[in-house]
Amino acid sequence: MSPLTSLRARDPLAAARSAVPLLVVCAVAVSAWTLVEAGALGGTETAVSWAVVVLLVAAAVVFRLVPAARLDRVHAGAVAALVGVLLVCGLRLVTADSSVAAHAFLTFPVLWTAVHLERGGVVLVTGAAVVADAVTALLLLPLEAALTDVVFSGAVLVVVAVVLCRAAATQARLVAALQEQAEVDALTGLVNRRVFDQALAGQRSRRTSSGTALLLIDVDTFKQINDAHGHPVGDAVLVHLAGVLREQVRAEDAVLSRLGGDELAVLLPNCPADVAAGRAARVLDAVRATPLSLPDGTSLPVSVSLGVAHTAGSVLDVRDLYSAADRALYAAKRAGRGRVAVAPPVAPHPAVPRRRGAHEAAPSVG
Repeated sequence: MSPLTSLRARDPLAAARSAVPLLVVCAVAVSAWTLVEAGALGGTETAVSWAVVVLLVAAAVVFRLVPAARLDRVHAGAVAALVGVLLVCGLRLVTADSSVAAHAFLTFPVLWTAVHLERGGVVLVTGAAVVADAVTALLLLPLEAALTDVVFSGAVLVVVAVVLCRAAATQARLVAALQEQAEVDALTGLVNRRVFDQALAGQRSRRTSSGTALLLIDVDTFKQINDAHGHPVGDAVLVHLAGVLREQVRAEDAVLSRLGGDELAVLLPNCPADVAAGRAARVLDAVRATPLSLPDGTSLPVSVSLGVAHTAGSVLDVRDLYSAADRALYAAKRAGRGRVAVAPPVAPHPAVPRRRGAHEAAPSVG
């Protein structure tokens, strides 16, 4: 991760949304403080206080109206937090305020940063807050009192930043793990049917020079394998087959999926028809050449049938591509199993499918 990337938000939209109420609350608090202390503040102090209020409101408007992704690209979160640190310390210097309430305002940018920014941003803003607070304390207080102030306030800022940063990192790992569980088949490690459907639907309007191909793979006599050797061996066959697929088809070029039961699929975007047929033949040969080793030391030959479909069009009905591959798969099985069958080219639809209303669900390609 580059230094600039480490200053970005973990979730730009959530960061922008939480920044707005925080900035508004700070603006209201500074306004109330300025009104309450109006009799004790001079003209310069009052003007600076209201200028801070205006800046806070302006920042809230920016975070509310500008798209979150655009703000994140220019590191607006880190910049706003650093400016917030400077505003707090600058206002303390102008008003000669060394109270606990003034210190409390300094925790706001650190809190927001620790919750929303990557680690680099947290280190930068927290370090800036500790240094700025130390300089402010040394300018406002006697040396001994300033050092005491720096130690205690600096410790609070650092501890808060570390605790929240670790909590956010833990939450991010949990979210990533949950998302992986929702997208990956637990047995084979291939993506599941939901991810496959989304990837296939994504080809509907994508323009490619070579078209899109789909391979459907089914284990021959899978029920007999389960009956003769037990379901654990059947599971081992699927894991073995997934490994062969990964060796023969690069995941960067395809979507490798377990659709359910013993049916696997390989979606090949931007893939010519002849290349797709060649990959299917290589998968078939690789499966034949690598029998499954059983726990008792024997080997179990594995046979698969493959159906291949291809469309050269940029607009297609995903049902047509899937149905063509499915028909080819069953043609391979009817012809004796353990072979590849290629469907006739799928004709592209001449027009983009109509837009569905918000109440209509996307069609299943099963």
